[in-house]
Amino acid sequence: MPQHLLIELGHNSDLTLRFRLLDNPITELWLERMGQRDQWYLDHPDRFYGFGTPAEETARAIALIEQCIDTINSYEYIIRRKFTFDQNCLNYMHNIFEQYHGLLDQQNTRFWHGAPVPVQEALANLNLAVHRCEGILGASPYRFVCTWYGMPKTHQLSTTLQRQHGTMRIKFGTVYLNYAEIGKTVEDLAHDNDQYIGDDAFRPFDHYSADFNVAFYNRDLEIKLPSMAKYVQAHQDFFLAQGIENVYNTRALPLRFPLAELEETVSRSTLLKEIAQRQHVNRVTIE
Repeated sequence: MPQHLLIELGHNSDLTLRFRLLDNPITELWLERMGQRDQWYLDHPDRFYGFGTPAEETARAIALIEQCIDTINSYEYIIRRKFTFDQNCLNYMHNIFEQYHGLLDQQNTRFWHGAPVPVQEALANLNLAVHRCEGILGASPYRFVCTWYGMPKTHQLSTTLQRQHGTMRIKFGTVYLNYAEIGKTVEDLAHDNDQYIGDDAFRPFDHYSADFNVAFYNRDLEIKLPSMAKYVQAHQDFFLAQGIENVYNTRALPLRFPLAELEETVSRSTLLKEIAQRQHVNRVTIE
């Protein structure tokens, strides 16, 4: 079994982060997917969050979402709400993405099949833009995300493995399996107080791919359980129909699935400054 994940940052790959792979069944499943990733390209290698100043992060997010809206509406006027930087508007935008993009690996909507490639890309990027805006509203912690564009999300993570190896603690310098669904978890729905809830909007963690994210902060997610429980109770009939009686159901818990841990060689404050200067993933390797 390989021992390390290496991530080269900066356009010249002048900073390499070295992570020790964890010995658990989920890491083994993820490594199998990583071994297949070369057929697809690294999607949006600049998906870094929280490393800029508040003004920089806000300007970047607004520019991206307004560009997506303009491109989509120039083809067909489907976004009928003026963009405002608030959670209700972002919920609306995410709902547009879900409706017109289609479910995971099932882009079967009339809009998607009729739209030219630049419009399809803008619709896909609308999801990223919404999450970037949400990150600013929620004071997004330091992290970056690696995904491979077009890689099929056909493999599923059993609830048994999720319960056995999931954690509700996020640790600095840890690599986690990335959420690969189109929709929102109970955690997301409750945090956003999303009223556009529906069968297509709610998607618990199920599928996985080579995609991962790297956290540079510490957080105890158990603190979210009371607000999540209130949301589940407020939408009791909906969640009961999904087989979820309460927030302690595995499919409702805010679980994370750790894959690797950073081998730290400099102080954390120095590391964050170095990453902030190199917000681009140039290469990802396993050795």
